[in-house]
Parts: sequence; C-alpha cells; structure tokens
Amino acid sequence: MKKLALAVLAAGLLAAPALAPVMAQDKTVDLKISIWLPPAHPLVPSTKAWAEDITKESGGTIKTAIFPSEQLGKAFDHYDMARDGIADITYVNPGYQPGRFPTIAAGQLPFMFSDAKKGTAALDTWYRKYAATEMKDTHFCFAFMLEPGGYHGRKKVVVPGDIKGMKIRPPQSTIGQMVTMLGGTNVQASAPEARDVLERGVADGIFFPWGSMFLFGLDKVTKYSMDVPLFTAVFTYSMNKAKYDAMSPAQKKVIDEHCTTEWAVKVASPFADFEKAGRPKMLAASGHEVYPLTPDQLKEWKAVAAPLQKQWADAVTKAGGNPEQIYKELQDSIAKNDAGL
Repeated sequence: MKKLALAVLAAGLLAAPALAPVMAQDKTVDLKISIWLPPAHPLVPSTKAWAEDITKESGGTIKTAIFPSEQLGKAFDHYDMARDGIADITYVNPGYQPGRFPTIAAGQLPFMFSDAKKGTAALDTWYRKYAATEMKDTHFCFAFMLEPGGYHGRKKVVVPGDIKGMKIRPPQSTIGQMVTMLGGTNVQASAPEARDVLERGVADGIFFPWGSMFLFGLDKVTKYSMDVPLFTAVFTYSMNKAKYDAMSPAQKKVIDEHCTTEWAVKVASPFADFEKAGRPKMLAASGHEVYPLTPDQLKEWKAVAAPLQKQWADAVTKAGGNPEQIYKELQDSIAKNDAGL
C-alpha cells in the first residue's frame, strides 16, 4: 500500500508541469486602451474592471493601461487610431464620421430605444453579423449605446420647426442630418469640446444625455431641456487587428471571452445608470426649465424620423447592403430584448 501511494505521488509530481496553464508560457502583451472621456466618467472605471479581468484570466500575460481624456488622440480619430495601432483598443463613436459606417447608424435613428442596458444587448447581438465587414480594418470587440437623451439649449425648442436658423451641436450623424433637414446649422464638436462651443455662442443648443450635462458643465451654459428620449448614440470598442492576430491562441480566447454581448452590457451599465440619474438632478436644478411635449408636439418629432430612415436606407444600399433585411433584424433584436419605446 505504501509503495502504491508513493507511485501515485510520483506520477502526480511528474504530471504537474503538463497541467500548468499554457498562458504562463505566452509572451506578455501590453494593450493601450484609449477612451476620450475624462477619468470621472463612469465608462473609465467600468472599462478598468473589464481590463483587469482580462489580465486575471490571461494569467497576467495580457497587461493593460487606460488612457482617458484624448491623451492619445482626438475623439473623432479613435477608429483610425485602432486601425493604425496608435492605440490597441479604442472607444469609437461611429456617428462622429458621417457616412463611414452606414449599417450601425440604424441604431442612431430617433425614437428607437427606451433603455441603454436592454438597448446594448439588442444592438450588440444584431451588429455582430455586420461588424466584420463594416469595420473590417479593426478587430470588433463589442457595441453598446448611450442612455436616450434629448435637446438642451440656451433657446427653447418645442416643435421641429423651431430648429430653423439655429446652430446645433449634434451627438451623431443622423441627428446632424435631422438638423440640416429642419433648416438648422450643425456645429461639429466632440463631447469634451461641447461646453466651449455653447459658452462662446458658436452653438445655440445641443442634443445630449442627462448625466453628461453635469459632467461636462453644460448645465452652466444652457437653460432649457426637452424631456423626451429622442435620440441615442452607438459606440464600439475596436481593437487593432495586428495586435489581436499576434496573440497566442490562449490569449485570443481570453479576448474573445471578453468581447461578448454580456460584457458589453456590463461595461455600459454604469454609464447608463449615470446618465439616467442626471434627469432628476436636472429637474431639481434651479434656473433650468425641463419641459415635456404635448402628444401633438411629440407626433411632429416622430414624423421627422421617417425621412431620416429613408436617408439611412439609401446609404446602406449604396454600400451594398439590404436595408429592409438589416432594419428588420434590428427591430427583431429590439423586440426580443424588450428595448423599444
């Protein structure tokens, strides 16, 4: 019996090296993650938690560093920064580049989503089929969205016709098309630049989410807020293809397991909660008017969405896509995830 026990122990000791994680033999990979938002924004700590889990699951062979506040480049450039390897993973707003990503722009159409968490699940599930083609210059990780927001400004806007003659900072390209269609002028500025254009009178108003109004100090330069979830914006985390391709199979598996719909919702959820909490804060703010719309006024705004959908469909057709099929698939995903208005 004693000899048998010793033999079993010896066999176990001999087998131990073979059971060691393959990742321990992998070369260390350093990932630069660029987020153009400030460190105080909730997306930064939620991304840090995501990145730390990547490091943990890789056995320490994938290390990460987060660069917020446009340290590595401007917000508008973040897709190309991932493509060119200026950063390894970037926070991309596809709507900052009108016409470049027509398929995912379906998520930008007005009055599509009621909730960022359920909307993220719907958006990411739907877009994965198209990301490999539309964003082929990068390795797609996941897509997520902004909590629906509305208009804020120095001038009160009630019906679409009020936009005529105004200068508006749009959150993404589809709302930019709406502003043009209504006779307004678009003022292009990233979120970190938004306060400056309003403060200097370069813009009269902005379409923006509630919580970020306070984070970026826009509550100080606006007076009126329309209490309607008119728009959202879509985002991706995109990765440099060469960086991903150079990883070991075990490391790629870790990245793949963190580039899922489940992780998209996890990363986006604190962002969604933060934006939602801004609405009651604005309602309580002194010197600021938060106003609802009547059913007829809301009907006017919803009517504006029809030509925007036609413009989106034309852009998708021009890019070689089938807009009817793509739109139906998105609507099905929205319904499945109970994410619609």
